Amino acid sequence: MTLMQKFLGAAAGIALTAGAAVADPAMIFDLGGKFDKSFNESAFNGATRWAEETGGTFFEIEMQSEAQREQALRRFAEAGANPIVMTGFAFAGALSEVAPDYPDTKFAIIDMVVDQPNVRSVVFNEHEGSYLVGIMAAQASKTGTVSFIGGMDIPLIRKFACGYVQGAKAVNPDIKVIQNMTGTTPAAWNDPVKGSELTKAQIAQGSDVVFAAAGSTGLGVLQTAADENILSIGVDSNQNYIHPGKVLTSMMKRVDNAVYQAMMDGPDMETGFNVMGISNDGIGYAMDENNAALVSADMQAMVDAASAKIASGELVVHDYMSSDSCPVE
Repeated sequence: MTLMQKFLGAAAGIALTAGAAVADPAMIFDLGGKFDKSFNESAFNGATRWAEETGGTFFEIEMQSEAQREQALRRFAEAGANPIVMTGFAFAGALSEVAPDYPDTKFAIIDMVVDQPNVRSVVFNEHEGSYLVGIMAAQASKTGTVSFIGGMDIPLIRKFACGYVQGAKAVNPDIKVIQNMTGTTPAAWNDPVKGSELTKAQIAQGSDVVFAAAGSTGLGVLQTAADENILSIGVDSNQNYIHPGKVLTSMMKRVDNAVYQAMMDGPDMETGFNVMGISNDGIGYAMDENNAALVSADMQAMVDAASAKIASGELVVHDYMSSDSCPVE
């Protein structure tokens, strides 16, 4: 059960549902909507799991513009929501301004670090999961060319791309990996048409497996890959079901677990820096009935072996964000 929140316009602010308990948590979704079948939807699933298990309720709102970020944070804090969870690095600036004004309210931000005493900063080892799906892409490719389509061109998305290239080249050092970003503004997360165009261009260059890390833009990538009879790789949520038999796997970024845990911890949530990776169930890859026929036992064994080595520390995947560079291209 949720307490639906809607903006009545940038000036009107948030219409808070009457009767909410003082310590109900709040969930603020980034641009692209909570049903983006990706990042935001994973967050929504985590909040929903918390509500179903506890019988609790939570405030929620979907961003319509950049200008609403600070307003949403302040209105929820003033309404007594605690903790307030938000998805996406783009909340960092607003949260840095708002958090000091509400020292008794706990905040959790996904995908960015905000150094305030009442903030939990959750980041993910996306490069680890991207390495795993890169292994699978190289194993599945028949052309020796695979590709990557990112959303907004930022270091975080370069981190996905770099891990993917490392995994692919671990299987085939000579494999060609084509990389494209959708844009340089937040609009890049919600442009399925551009995603489709980039996919077609990559197919023309020989790609037969494409990995999309682009929010709702990725839906255009997956659709075009299915239409053109090549394989795609989903991201964040399990997207195998979107085009059964056409999605090789999905790089699982367990945003749902991060949101669920923050809400479960409640107002007593421990703050500080949190890293989620393969070793603590924050990152993985998706296997189900929709892709079982695409992944051979040998493919899965290789990926599982790499996953175990990463979890134990025997294998270290280079993190693009540690140096703003990738050792392989």
